[in-house]
Amino acid sequence: MFRFRFLQLVFPCASLLLFGIPETAAQNPPDQNNGDFAQAPLGKIPTGVILVKGAEPSASDQSTPLPEDGAASKNVYQNRYLGLTYPFPPDWTQALQGPPPSESGGYVLVQLTPAATFKGPRKGTVLISAQDMFFAHTHSSNALEMIRSSKEHLQPYYEVERPPTEVTIAGHSFARFDYTSPVAQLHWYVLATQIRCHTVQFIFTSQDGTMLESLVEDMSRIKLPAEAGATSGRGGGGSPVCVQDYAIAKNLEYRVDPVMEVRRFNAIPVRIIIDKNGRVRHVHVISAFPDQATKITDALLQWRFKPYTQNGQAVEVESGIMFGLRPGTGLPSQSISSTNQD
Repeated sequence: MFRFRFLQLVFPCASLLLFGIPETAAQNPPDQNNGDFAQAPLGKIPTGVILVKGAEPSASDQSTPLPEDGAASKNVYQNRYLGLTYPFPPDWTQALQGPPPSESGGYVLVQLTPAATFKGPRKGTVLISAQDMFFAHTHSSNALEMIRSSKEHLQPYYEVERPPTEVTIAGHSFARFDYTSPVAQLHWYVLATQIRCHTVQFIFTSQDGTMLESLVEDMSRIKLPAEAGATSGRGGGGSPVCVQDYAIAKNLEYRVDPVMEVRRFNAIPVRIIIDKNGRVRHVHVISAFPDQATKITDALLQWRFKPYTQNGQAVEVESGIMFGLRPGTGLPSQSISSTNQD
């Protein structure tokens, strides 16, 4: 299925909504995220929108789970990559499908809205998002720091109801941050935890604070991997260990560089899994044009690394590489530059 970029003639609100800080009080599902490529809409194209065939995610195999592969069914959202199972109330349902992952590693995993059977006095939304910490614009090292950064960048027309606080839900730590828009009379309750070096956020939005508290209490039924936490969540156990910037010269034994002949100016975030013998067994191109993804994948599958050891034992490693330009800077990516040094 083709993916398209929405070039809108309005100011986008989705980029900050993904991190729990919307630029508007609108409750409509986001069309774009951090300048990423949205899926072609069904039905009538909105006024003032130009559709341009663009980048999309891809993977070197079909058996390894990806962050964007989660799905909602029978009032349960499940994501194999994150090891996440989130039962949601029976009178809620999945809304429109979110856009593909962004060039900064941001995901809209699922958006939930009240179903036709909903009996509450006011409606709202539940947005579950994830930010790949390898490619985040902020310098936060974990979910708690990212939420604190969100609070520091909150626009003055919002008011803080609960400053970033570490709380425990279903035996795991979350960073909680509540704020409101007095003009729109809307409340946002944000709960974030980290899994496999992804900050996963549950963003509850409504005018009804009582309903929001009920949704937060209902999160006690959530199931997460043992590593999940506001300041932990760096892989391990049944998942590869997350290692920032592992793909550098001192860890490489052999590489083949992809050659970009046509498109060379977009940011291309890539996650790789390196097996215990130092071979790249999986390549996840998060956002790239198809020709770029093919060349990058073919090259990376030939790379060889020194095996990564933990407690004296070789273990699988998951790491990230940014090809092309760094998002929002127009400058060459530092990660690929360092990789190309012998």
